Amino acid sequence: MTIAYIITPELRQKFKEPFGTLIEGSFNQTMDKMKEFVSKEKPSRIISVGDVVSRNLHEHNILPQLTVIDNKFLRNQTMPEQATTENTIKVNNPQGTITEESINAIKYALEKNEHVRIVVDGEEDLLVLIAVLYAPENAFVVYGQPHEGIVVVRVTTEKKTEAKKFLKAMKVFEKLNRKKTV
Repeated sequence: MTIAYIITPELRQKFKEPFGTLIEGSFNQTMDKMKEFVSKEKPSRIISVGDVVSRNLHEHNILPQLTVIDNKFLRNQTMPEQATTENTIKVNNPQGTITEESINAIKYALEKNEHVRIVVDGEEDLLVLIAVLYAPENAFVVYGQPHEGIVVVRVTTEKKTEAKKFLKAMKVFEKLNRKKTV
């Protein structure tokens, strides 16, 4: 496992702010609003990052093409396994990091024309940045905002640039002869 990025203490606070549009409310309220949003905006793909938001999307028949989970809720409570998918990939991604393995899994999943579930041993939160970076234009990357609702990131050139800036501000692990990730 090669760690590509590590969050800095300065960025940790910044990552608590929504990276997209915050939809506030209960699970049912946010899913009703999400259905309306999807119907109106017709995203090219939906990508979910996080256990609770992914489970709620599936339960409300909003089916992401890519689901990234760690089988945990608020860092320590185990979530039950979700329904099986056509393709499940397991990756290691320690808390506060982004690994090469996770980056490659997301890239691979986004190239597929099937539902892919990535199960993370560690933490999936920062993988929102990788999903935004490699998702097609007009895709939605959806993640949970604890105790508030969900965040929908519409993938645009501007959001991809913003994701790159966050990644460049993180500590980067370089190895000789390793291709730069971003």
